[in-house]
Amino acid sequence: MSLAYLLRRLGSIVIVLAIVTVAVFGITMILPGNAAIMILGEHATPEALAAMERQLGLDRPLAVQYLSWLGGVLQGDFGMSLRLSLPVSQVVGAAFWNSAALALVALVAVTVISIPIGAIAAIRRGTGWDLGIGVLSYVGTAMPEFVTATILLVLFASPDWPVLPAGGFVAPTEDFGAFLTHVTLPAATLGLIMMAHISRQVRSEMADVLQSDFVRAARLKGLAERRVIWRHALPNSLAPAVAVISLDIGYVLGGIIVVEEIFAWPGLGRLLIYALQNRDLPVIQAVTLLLAVVYALSNLLADLVIAWLDPRVRYA
Repeated sequence: MSLAYLLRRLGSIVIVLAIVTVAVFGITMILPGNAAIMILGEHATPEALAAMERQLGLDRPLAVQYLSWLGGVLQGDFGMSLRLSLPVSQVVGAAFWNSAALALVALVAVTVISIPIGAIAAIRRGTGWDLGIGVLSYVGTAMPEFVTATILLVLFASPDWPVLPAGGFVAPTEDFGAFLTHVTLPAATLGLIMMAHISRQVRSEMADVLQSDFVRAARLKGLAERRVIWRHALPNSLAPAVAVISLDIGYVLGGIIVVEEIFAWPGLGRLLIYALQNRDLPVIQAVTLLLAVVYALSNLLADLVIAWLDPRVRYA
């Protein structure tokens, strides 16, 4: 991995995040609602509202407000929540780790399951296995999160057969077994669509690799078929899968909002809905910016992994 390639990618991430900060601040400024009204109430006098706006700096030009907000963000200070009267960093930090736990379980489970499934479909191309995996992939891609969540709740959390909890949250540090039972359904809801994307990509890429010259050469050397597949064909099929996984992180960040609301999971998605409903602008800014940072860094990590798997990428 060349240092120039790494610096080039880091530079592009910095530029993207700078643009994101401007967009996040600008969008939240045009949202309906006023921080002074949120703090003092709708029946506050105009004089009190004007005094509060001066105290919060809302009477300053937007450019000055943006630079002041950005300076606080760079120091980890997002201000105070208008509704919860707590530091935004504290509120968002707790929600972030809850969302991270859910997303991590979903991504690990999907990666472990979908890559072998895609490989099997490619190896047994044209058979019933290939057809069945393809059908499941198309079904998984077609179903939105709320439909998948409803089906899973009916199958595994109905009052008649409560195999798993229908919602709620238990921290993994408190009771890891209870955490796993509570995270199973929301992680499965997130994972089904990702599993369809990744398995289809692995199947397509590996089917091409199995027809390549270096695989034929490996077979002509007399290598065992299992070694040819898992040592030579599969590693050369993973770079596109890594790209799909990084794109699916964007799906996770969007889909997690719906999933957390359905399963009462106290993460960033549910916090964002609460902040939007209550016009808590500092929380909206912090959550939106944090989601953008996670997405940008995940894409950076994916690019670095792809460049490591395929050296041709970093010289393109």
